[in-house]
Amino acid sequence: MMKALAVTRKELRQIARDRRSLFILLFIPAFLLTLYGYALNFDVRHIRLAVQDRDASTESRSLVSAFINSGYFDFTTGARAEGEIEALMGRGAVRAALVIPEEFGRRLRGGEGPSVQVIVNGDNANTAATVVGYVTRIVRSVPGSTPPALSVRAPILAVEPRIWYNSELRSALFLVPGLIAYIAMITAVVSTALSIVREKESGTMEQVRMAPIGALPYVVGKTIPYFILSLVSELLIVLVSMWLFELPMRGSWGTLLLAMSLFLLGALGTGLFVSTVAETQQVAFQMSLLLAYLPTLMLSGFIFPISSMPKVLQAITYIVPARYFLVALRGILLKGLALPTLLTPLAALAIYAAVLLALASIRFSKQHG
Repeated sequence: MMKALAVTRKELRQIARDRRSLFILLFIPAFLLTLYGYALNFDVRHIRLAVQDRDASTESRSLVSAFINSGYFDFTTGARAEGEIEALMGRGAVRAALVIPEEFGRRLRGGEGPSVQVIVNGDNANTAATVVGYVTRIVRSVPGSTPPALSVRAPILAVEPRIWYNSELRSALFLVPGLIAYIAMITAVVSTALSIVREKESGTMEQVRMAPIGALPYVVGKTIPYFILSLVSELLIVLVSMWLFELPMRGSWGTLLLAMSLFLLGALGTGLFVSTVAETQQVAFQMSLLLAYLPTLMLSGFIFPISSMPKVLQAITYIVPARYFLVALRGILLKGLALPTLLTPLAALAIYAAVLLALASIRFSKQHG
């Protein structure tokens, strides 16, 4: 018993000296609980809605108010034509559009059974199915939309949902682009983080420090091989996904290569930055998972809608590169968007890559200058 207590005291002293282990033991569980507790939210709210009201009657305005007051939809803009709706939905400005036809109010008052059309972005199959359910519920709650004897007669007001980009609501078309981003981020960050730390542990980093090579050339030289391997790997994943899961390719391969390259450069820069902080491969691996695994899975819009997260988490997602990569990837593969439409997410990926590679170079220069 005394020996066990002696070992316990020794281990406690060692943990107290090892601040990284103490941080992981005390902070990470609370952080994960907070993150999962708020981000794991399957409710879909704050759906950006465009409205095309061709009737402009009291009844049509009541229907629009029912959508806005439901708490699920946020009115974003009015639309005059379907082409405008397509442009808004293509660049992600709205996720749904309500189209009210002419003579809607008169036909509703006369019990003629008018139909309204709701167009839903189907790139996220789970969200699209939920939105269609919300629409049906809201339409049936509008005063005058159902007859008194609902069990005998059909509803007076009908809804015609249209799903764009994924008409069959196949979950694979939603999950596969997210998996591509997830796999790329994990492999790129971990591989580069471990490569430099491995040199620290083996002692070869001292030879690098004595060699006549600057920090930036060293970082670039370390990045290029992993960049080529990661890019080839990602292209293979896309091709296999097209074969196994019938993933469409509606955009340009050139735009896809550009988006992948920018994302991978940011991921490799993250791994290099981790390698300048960590001293052992174990710590580097843990930091890589913390910086790559959790944000990509939880805070990128891969599984959980960003609009349903608390405002604090929504703000954090702006520094998660996978958020912008998923917008670009789904836009290219599913929507066929051209390069000018994707300038915002691609610019964000470029800025992230430049910042992380610069930080890695500066830290490496300070450590081995």
